[in-house]
Amino acid sequence: MNLSRRTLLAATGATAAISATTLATSAGAAHAQSGDTADEPVEAVGTVGFDALLQRAETLLTGGAFDPSDTDFAAAVAALDTTAKGLWETLDRSAGRTALWPDLSPVTDPGNFGQSYTRLRTLATAWATPGTSLAGSTEAADSLVAALRFAHDTAYNPAKRETGNWWFWEIGAPRALMDCSVLLRDHLPAADLAAYLAVVDRFCPDADRRTNSPTLAETGANRTDKAVIVALRGLLGQDAAKLASARDALSDVRDSGRNSLFRYASSGDGFYRDGSFVQHDVVAYTGTYGAVLLGGAAYLLSLLADSEWAVADPSVSVMYEAVERSFAPVVFDGLMMDAVRGRAISRERAGDHRDGAAAVAAILLLATGAPAAYADRWRELVKGWLTRNRTTPFASLATLPQLALAKAVLNDRTIHPGPRTTGHFVFADMDRVVHRQARWGCTLSLSSKRISAYEAGNGENLHGWYTGDGMTYLYDGDDLGQFNDGFWPTVDPYRLPGTTVDTRERTDLGTGAGTSTYRPTNAVAGGAVLHDRYGAAAMELIGPAGTTLRTKKSWFLLDNAVIALGAGVSSSDGRTVETIVENRNLGPTGTQRLLVDGVRQPAEQGWTQKFGHARWAHVDGVGGYVFADPTDLHALREERTGTWRAINTGADTGGSTDPVTRRYLTLWVDHGVSPAGAGYSYVLLPGASAAATAVWSHSRPVRIVANDTTAQAVEARRQGLTAVNFWGAGTAAGITASGPASVLVQRRGRSLTVAVADPSRTLTSLTVELPFSVRRVVTADDTVSLAPGRRPVLTVTVGGSRGHTHTATLS
Repeated sequence: MNLSRRTLLAATGATAAISATTLATSAGAAHAQSGDTADEPVEAVGTVGFDALLQRAETLLTGGAFDPSDTDFAAAVAALDTTAKGLWETLDRSAGRTALWPDLSPVTDPGNFGQSYTRLRTLATAWATPGTSLAGSTEAADSLVAALRFAHDTAYNPAKRETGNWWFWEIGAPRALMDCSVLLRDHLPAADLAAYLAVVDRFCPDADRRTNSPTLAETGANRTDKAVIVALRGLLGQDAAKLASARDALSDVRDSGRNSLFRYASSGDGFYRDGSFVQHDVVAYTGTYGAVLLGGAAYLLSLLADSEWAVADPSVSVMYEAVERSFAPVVFDGLMMDAVRGRAISRERAGDHRDGAAAVAAILLLATGAPAAYADRWRELVKGWLTRNRTTPFASLATLPQLALAKAVLNDRTIHPGPRTTGHFVFADMDRVVHRQARWGCTLSLSSKRISAYEAGNGENLHGWYTGDGMTYLYDGDDLGQFNDGFWPTVDPYRLPGTTVDTRERTDLGTGAGTSTYRPTNAVAGGAVLHDRYGAAAMELIGPAGTTLRTKKSWFLLDNAVIALGAGVSSSDGRTVETIVENRNLGPTGTQRLLVDGVRQPAEQGWTQKFGHARWAHVDGVGGYVFADPTDLHALREERTGTWRAINTGADTGGSTDPVTRRYLTLWVDHGVSPAGAGYSYVLLPGASAAATAVWSHSRPVRIVANDTTAQAVEARRQGLTAVNFWGAGTAAGITASGPASVLVQRRGRSLTVAVADPSRTLTSLTVELPFSVRRVVTADDTVSLAPGRRPVLTVTVGGSRGHTHTATLS
């Protein structure tokens, strides 16, 4: 089991879970005893010393005591043993060795010594875990001590200078080295331990700064990672100042809290008030870096609880709020949505289920110390995820300590499985929109001059060109393998669902060292939400250098439908432009039935057809597709073969060259060569039957009333709902706006509710004129004022609102 560097960190440290009884009291438990209020400061009990905290750190790695007769624990021990056996058998233990493993030679390469320490940690964990073939072995302990000494003397010591990827020097290697030292502390000679503490002091002296660039403050998950390293170094060296430094790094007390992890960000890295999480300044990263940050904070809260270094910052509530505000909307039955996993989508050994499991582990660990008002809700939430995910059970992904907490929740009959999260979520600060219904979810991956369209680098995410161009992820509770089952190495990267692209050939991204991002020049990306139930989302697509492609894209997300509109599709490059309605992964042998206008289409691979006036289509097990106007629809069944190596050549995360084959069913609209002012309109009906799709196509319960470069609008008359995306000043569906805006209006009897947002973030104020007679304001945000009358005018102060929604209820 050769995991990526981030997955390994999560699995064995930063997001490790611990036995529910091991840390019965923690900083959050102290909260609970003093009233269960997240805002109340915690008094450090100060009763736990260095030795007890070191034992606690060991338990965080091994899981402590567990029932070996439990089949889940037995399977986890067997999995660890299998991995450790493979590493043990290939470990070079000869006197004249030049590397610890042949495939990690030369050991002086940062990626190689970084991964060598990671493998040594796996061996040390197996040695410290009862039931493995290496458990308690004197030979294994001696060999591990010698291997650590070899790595230090040869590759990683204070005399070395950082080269290559800084992460291995300052986070990856020192974290694994400290974990190994915790596990082997009774066997390490004092001189060896002193040498290892010295190398950590050289490359990770504190959590606040980047060692190879001291003027750069560490933020987000990197700060948490380093805080954990400094804490472990403090324990092993019995250095109280180091432990205080690690604790204070979470709050950044030396910088007036400017880079505190327990504060909401307004720019750059961290959690935002709207639930967004950003890392690397401009990348939506809840699913990887966000989970590492949450897990690292949970680790330190648990590790330092009841000691004089216990975390006592009342602003830790930011972490507590993040579970339901930031994570719950983007976790679907235990998997982490790919729209918030950045370049990790290209990692073969870190798919959406594994990153979801890391988030689950972080939440469970955080719950051990959180106030009961939070922890009780989280455990119900997690139990729902764990019980519904039968595609990749958590037990097959979890380490022993993670499994201990999960089993405690699953076996507790007083904890009831929580239902799926439902609602509409606009994460304006990271250009993501998530729409959740009881049986399905739809996520939009947008981008702008504020948030990158993709991140690539270090050989990762080589084909991520269009992942931020409005890619539409459709999640179905009956198909949790859609994006996890070989999707990324086999999907046509030019035909991602929801995107509008030209067909030019692209070169690989991120082949050099370091990571890079691309931010397009458009301002509009985001939308508005009404009643946490309905949404209007918009993105202006401005192609990168090498293309003149432009289009205005809208989505309207309702109870059972997603309406997708495009206007002004234009290009002058002499290439064909396409909008991808669907590109569904059918698995290795899938033959799901396709109907077009009620007629069953062939199921053989390689079949393709153009339908000149298609009105609707249906794919078994997925849902329906309705076209507002008779559409030239193209359909293709194909079997695609690719490799993970083709999209990720990273030194430590690179995929295998083994061929992966999956079948796809693709539906798209061809706008022709160099289109001028073309458009599209289609409706997704997730989970709908063929009969329901046909009825929807005939009855048209949602009417498209505008689709041009001034405005795109729909009316759902049964709900009394009108939704409009304005691209500038204009009128549509009887509503007039003074500038770019997303507007939703719902009329119920004599009550009228309005939601308004400025997804361009270019305006100071916005006026919206309504086609209804209004007498007064019932409730309204303080940013909204009303001039009543036969055609009332709302004035909305949108400046500084960061694209968020303003609402008012009128009579």
